[in-house]
Amino acid sequence: MKSRILICLMTGLLRAFAFLPYSVVARIGTGIGALLYRIPSTRRGVVHTNLKLCFPDMSDEARERLARAHFCHVIRSYVERGPQWFGNAQALARLVEVESAIDLSDMTGQPTIFVGFHFVGIEAGCMMYSTRHPVASLYTPMSNLLFDAMAKRQRGRFGTEMIPRSDSVRRALRTLRDGKPVMLAADMDFGLRDSVFVPFFGVPACTLTSVSRLARAANARVVPFVTEVLPDYRGYKLSIFEALGDFPSDDVTVDARRITAFLETQVRRIPDQYYWVHKRFKNRPAGEASVY
Repeated sequence: MKSRILICLMTGLLRAFAFLPYSVVARIGTGIGALLYRIPSTRRGVVHTNLKLCFPDMSDEARERLARAHFCHVIRSYVERGPQWFGNAQALARLVEVESAIDLSDMTGQPTIFVGFHFVGIEAGCMMYSTRHPVASLYTPMSNLLFDAMAKRQRGRFGTEMIPRSDSVRRALRTLRDGKPVMLAADMDFGLRDSVFVPFFGVPACTLTSVSRLARAANARVVPFVTEVLPDYRGYKLSIFEALGDFPSDDVTVDARRITAFLETQVRRIPDQYYWVHKRFKNRPAGEASVY
């Protein structure tokens, strides 16, 4: 009962945010993030650990500023679920500008896998794409069934086919062969199964090989995309890059390294917007102690 009441309150609040000007919603989220950062928490500790591992040469003061800015971005992204999940397609079009290196008007040729990364703007970019083009999206179900149902419904309200990770290979393969692009992100630590360790900023990170395997099975091209937060509360920019050449290779580890190298380049460009609250180094190679 308490969970249901909480979900109803959260849904109501997000709906209300959808009626406010975007700049107001963004400022509210930033303010809440700044307040929450002052409170010691496990997630704040995870952010500091990740930044220290990935940027060992950065001064403590610089890492502190980066961590604070990141926390503000993360909480802001949660608050902005309001206009993203409950606003109309026209509002999303005003919120997200799109820059694509490939022709999005005709996706009926070679199967396409859009590989995204967990920057704070990924939700806005995926939602924006779904207002204009058919697409399927792989997702990880949430532990709270009520919130999971609500999130799945709102994410799919413009026609996105939502594919749970537990059923991802079979359904994604069928979807690709039917001519519909598939969006997925493979930059989180989901365990050792179907994963390899590759360096992420020089630190071994447990990395899924699903992009490489799926691309090979479907003979699909792999197209990276990144959604970034624009300055001055101007919204987001969805950047869709050229398809990776000569991908996949015969080695899933080489492919994972290549995708991770692309990600590193983007993280260095907008480091405060990557999802540092995630325990990216949760699983360790044999013999290594936990870093968290």
